[in-house]
Amino acid sequence: MAENLNRREALAAAALSLTALPVIATDKPGDKPADKPVVIPENALVVLVMDPLSAQLSCPCVSGYGQRDYDRLGAYLAEKVGRAVAVVYGESLAGALKKSGAKAHLVIGKDSVVRATAPGNKLTVTYLAALTGKDGKTTQTGLVCVAAADKAVTPADLKEHTIYFGNPAAEEKSAAAVKVLKEFGLEVPAPLDTCATCSEGATKVVEEAKAGKKVAAVISSYAQPLLEGCGTIKKGELRVIAETDPVPFIAAFATDGLAPADRAAVKAALLDVGKNKALCTAIETKAGFVEPPAKKK
Repeated sequence: MAENLNRREALAAAALSLTALPVIATDKPGDKPADKPVVIPENALVVLVMDPLSAQLSCPCVSGYGQRDYDRLGAYLAEKVGRAVAVVYGESLAGALKKSGAKAHLVIGKDSVVRATAPGNKLTVTYLAALTGKDGKTTQTGLVCVAAADKAVTPADLKEHTIYFGNPAAEEKSAAAVKVLKEFGLEVPAPLDTCATCSEGATKVVEEAKAGKKVAAVISSYAQPLLEGCGTIKKGELRVIAETDPVPFIAAFATDGLAPADRAAVKAALLDVGKNKALCTAIETKAGFVEPPAKKK
């Protein structure tokens, strides 16, 4: 019996040690994630991270913001589920899957983006939990912005403006934004003019406004501090004239590759993150992961 216990302890220790393999340290904070495939330990739980506020996908320009350490979450999950965990970062689901060799058990990213892009990447995902921000919220909004000197006060004043939206998968910059503009009586063109990133949209507004054009853009609320902090635009160059209704932000999804028993263990571990103050600090969350809010009747 003692021999069996020692064997189990040795196996558990070996599994935990795998979380320190290069696969977790492949992408360093502040560096653009490498596109090349990574070596993933056999039988590892593969976590794909697409959170734009993760350290590997953001920048350290704003102190205490946009530096979520998902490697720490990976180590925590390994300890909780007794299985090696590989954390792979990607700015898109397709990019992350390319790096992981199409392996994925848990996906953490923008709710609408994961839901919209999973089918095209041949993944079936199941919602597990939402991550609270430092403010305790699980939502974000889209911000309708114009140049500081623009005379527009509300979206009703944008009838002659070119408006740059986000990709359809980014709900806060697409569907939610269209909804708020229509509420102000604005006719939204089809197809929409879009920008791939908030940085691109913000830059277009500033540069085209200087050229005498009437322009507006919808950016994500989470990106606003980073645009100025990272120097993409100067402080005060953009002015917000409207905000969308809140939409879900970061969430965790299980794929069909995660067995039901493991799925239950992973979900339980995620819902316990809020009890670990050090981990909450590391991933910039007030209450950790929480159950999805009940739908209004």
